[in-house]
Amino acid sequence: MKGRRPRPLDDGDSGRARVSGQFRRAKPLKNRRDFYLPSSATITPMSIVSQYTATMVKTAAESLLEGNLVAFPTETVYGLGADATNQRAVRRIYTVKGRPLDHPVIVHISSIESMNKWAQDIPNYAATLARTFWPGPMTLILPRTNLAKNFITGGQENVGIRIPSHPLALELLSAFESKGGIGIAAPSANRFGAVSPTTAHAVEIELNSHLSAKDKILDGGACQIGVESTIINCTQSKPAILRPGAITLEMIESYLNISIEVSASITPVDQIKASGLHESHYAPKAKVILIGSPSPGDGFIALDKFFTPEKVFRLAAPKSNEEYAQILYQAFRLADKLGLDRVFVKPPSGKGIAVAINDRLAKAASHS
Repeated sequence: MKGRRPRPLDDGDSGRARVSGQFRRAKPLKNRRDFYLPSSATITPMSIVSQYTATMVKTAAESLLEGNLVAFPTETVYGLGADATNQRAVRRIYTVKGRPLDHPVIVHISSIESMNKWAQDIPNYAATLARTFWPGPMTLILPRTNLAKNFITGGQENVGIRIPSHPLALELLSAFESKGGIGIAAPSANRFGAVSPTTAHAVEIELNSHLSAKDKILDGGACQIGVESTIINCTQSKPAILRPGAITLEMIESYLNISIEVSASITPVDQIKASGLHESHYAPKAKVILIGSPSPGDGFIALDKFFTPEKVFRLAAPKSNEEYAQILYQAFRLADKLGLDRVFVKPPSGKGIAVAINDRLAKAASHS
């Protein structure tokens, strides 16, 4: 069958293919590669500010302290945030997401110095991981302090902590903490089990009907990484990766100089609950199929070296595994926007971020 070259990804809100907008360089973070912040950022849907300003961040921080929810960008996906010490506010996260109450949420902090407020008995290797990869897409599971209540941990004796690297997230956390806040609880800003949002528009489409007039969505542009953070169990003598992400097995082993267990080799998953470990997750409404070839009317996701069969909707054609991760969830959302029944995906090969992509694809296909 005659094929055609892939078309670029639709951003899911315009009905047209679009390349991300203009960016300005953010202040470099120590020991980190440069990240970028959109030249304009807004709060939607209730309080709209056309330009990204310190006042906008201050308003969002105050809203959190008042017990409201704020969706905000991280380098991985958008999170739905609440004051991590406010049980009523955190409970609203569960209500808005439709999330089971025994699923813990990750606490976001602005600095390593705040780790000891939430975690205790921190292993030396966990401290090394924090110093090496924070701010960044890594969540550490650690023994909790009394500050981490059951409504955060899902009743477990451990807590997930991370420092995001997105400049807007860091500014929000700093503003929140400067006003007396201690941490922001924030799972991904989507309905439970659905595709994580990587743009503010995706958050608005999915959650707007569930949010109140006092809740806010901070628009910081498209997320740079596109898949959720690496989750590492640090409650035992050796670390174990519970969920793969952009901080890869190879990166961790090179810094710690020890072998790392992956998934549940040390501790069964049913003993350690963390975000995104449900066997059916990250799924669009369309059926995700990882083997075989698409037929006319199906969706198709693959690296750009693969041609698109005739009358098949090309949802994404990334040029690298990094780009694959960045646009995967946008492609899933586009499939649902188009009303497709089936999406065929050619998973990427190799190590690194490909492991995280294939983890998400397997869970999406499991849901189907």
